[in-house]
Amino acid sequence: MVEQTPKLVRIDPLRLHMKRQGTMVTDATIFASEAVKLEPDAVSQLYDAASLPPAKRVLATADIHVGFGIPIGAVLGMDKAIMPAAVGYDINCGMRLLRTPFSKGDIDTDQIAASIARDIPLGEGKTNLVTDKTSLEAVVNNGVAAIPTLAKRTNHRAWEAFDPDEFADDLKRIEENGQMPGDPATVPNAAMQKASAQLGTLGGGNHFIEIQYVQKIFDENSAKTFELAKDQIVVMIHSGSRRFGYEVADQYMNIAAQRPDMAERRKMLSFLSTEANDGKKYITAMGAAANFAFTNRHIMALLVRRCFNRMFGPTPLKLVYDVAHNMAKLEDHQGRRLWVHRKGATRAFGPERMIATAFAKAGQPIITPGSMGTASFLLVGTGNSQESLCSVNHGAGRVMSRTAALGKSRRGRTITPGLITDEQFRRSMQGIKLIAGNKGKIKEEAPGAYKDIEEVVRIVVECGWAKPVARMVPLAVLKG
Repeated sequence: MVEQTPKLVRIDPLRLHMKRQGTMVTDATIFASEAVKLEPDAVSQLYDAASLPPAKRVLATADIHVGFGIPIGAVLGMDKAIMPAAVGYDINCGMRLLRTPFSKGDIDTDQIAASIARDIPLGEGKTNLVTDKTSLEAVVNNGVAAIPTLAKRTNHRAWEAFDPDEFADDLKRIEENGQMPGDPATVPNAAMQKASAQLGTLGGGNHFIEIQYVQKIFDENSAKTFELAKDQIVVMIHSGSRRFGYEVADQYMNIAAQRPDMAERRKMLSFLSTEANDGKKYITAMGAAANFAFTNRHIMALLVRRCFNRMFGPTPLKLVYDVAHNMAKLEDHQGRRLWVHRKGATRAFGPERMIATAFAKAGQPIITPGSMGTASFLLVGTGNSQESLCSVNHGAGRVMSRTAALGKSRRGRTITPGLITDEQFRRSMQGIKLIAGNKGKIKEEAPGAYKDIEEVVRIVVECGWAKPVARMVPLAVLKG
């Protein structure tokens, strides 16, 4: 690992270049303006990523911050190799956006938020839909397409909102149609056991459900394509693969680290050949975790629909899109076949790469959250993002660690005060209904702990990778 912060050279107002130096095998680029604060440790982690022998393209978006081994916000293109730590522990953590037929002021969003919180457990270690082995294997193999099987085999309130016609339309509006190649035989037993009752749960950390309204429309034609209008109420869900993904990631990081040729790289920087048995197993285990995450978000969406139906009568909540931001995929880029790892980064395909999907004309929708208390954005890919391996940031990105934001205490006594005061937190959430699964740690996720989402999105737009469609702001926030 690098012992000092690598040299960065600013080549224009939006780009920083890390020329090949030391142990690096390829150059790296950080897409960030002068206004974006960069952590030296995150820059060093990007250097480490660019020092991996199979690395061919290495970059980071403006939300770069320290992660496990590889920084969050990193995009890594590898030749015939796959790296579990460059996908991360929460495989297929991602975003889902639902549009409602209501406008701001039409409904009591505090009341609907409270209803959702009763149906969807918030926080770590929570359970909801219990599955048997056959049902869970159906999810592993088929992703969201397993929902009808789950509905037949289990008794759960989520199925009250299941509609076959709506479901068929939903599948067209999920990345990969909600299904990646997965194999139960490659999944650790611990993943199957610990996640068997976790479908339909939000999780903790930065995961959330927000009831928002569309504050601004940037592009009327694109907004009409996605059936969005000013002041419209939408629901955004951010969650992943729960304990399932964690167990898959942990096992294969350990397998990679135990290989003789990885002896000096340690768990956080070890990788697997995609032509070797262990690499092939990880790919299908990662796909299985991705399928679990897609299904988890879909069940939460059904529960949200159920709450609206019970409160307002039959209410169409149409899916805009569901997109992953912790994933590795084999893609063609400028004549080269690479395993593109997006760790805290979102795929951003233009229309030409969305052929045979519902977005062949519009381009891929990109859901970009800020932080609770700040705006989120819907963008759409332009097809001009080859320099970023067709990737954009997955959110705002942290400017301080959770410990720094919250501070340290022991037995009720403050050891280190948090950088976010109670008053700062209260002001940042003014006018927003907050329902927190863990009130003692909620300041970890304070808006002040995150970068300026407006600046981060501006960089994406000015680079030409995506165009903005709508800006949404929260009315109610549910956090784990």
